[in-house]
Amino acid sequence: MPSLRDTIAADLRTQITTGHLRAGARLPSEPRLAAQYKVSTPTLRNALALLQAEGLVEKIHGKGNFVCRPHRRLTYTGGRLTPDADLHVTIRTTNVRARGDLVTLFKVPSRTALTEFLCLTHQGEALHSLTRLYVPRDLVSAELPWSRTGPAETQETVAARLPTAEESSILRISPSQAVLAITRVSTDTAGRVVEAAFLVLPGDRTNALFTTHHATEGRGTEG
Repeated sequence: MPSLRDTIAADLRTQITTGHLRAGARLPSEPRLAAQYKVSTPTLRNALALLQAEGLVEKIHGKGNFVCRPHRRLTYTGGRLTPDADLHVTIRTTNVRARGDLVTLFKVPSRTALTEFLCLTHQGEALHSLTRLYVPRDLVSAELPWSRTGPAETQETVAARLPTAEESSILRISPSQAVLAITRVSTDTAGRVVEAAFLVLPGDRTNALFTTHHATEGRGTEG
């Protein structure tokens, strides 16, 4: 038997998907909705949390809950998001020292000098994704050995998880909404790690495309 939380979420979901509650519309206040459904405010908030996780409802602090406008999905492929007329990036650069996972990824001593690039990708006026990219400090100003042809090898690790509190705040998404987390590590021809990137892509607005090229050997003719 469905719980009160699930029943309320299902009713609101139907109102949203059928257009009774339109994109951008503000929902009634939480106390009013709780009274309407004859439940406690915590139960009502649990129901709204389900819709927030599905990307149907957005809670804006100090303003209330709103029906989300549908996000156009972008495709992540070949190490980048597909080009889009509305896509632009802002970049903040900071000098940091390697620690934690960065020490392991770069295979360098702790406190090795790195440069961090915080890249925020915008789709129109809305934030779409964030990337923290790290490069050894000595490669930032010098010409990269692979700058013309790209790194010799790039490995990507993909995981679905919940966002951190910082990611949720930056991307303005619910803490219960899944994100696609991609760790990308690039090495040069000598095997040195020249770039490590951590991408966070909200699951409701991103597809990931991976292509496998199969090598086939031709059969020789027998003489």
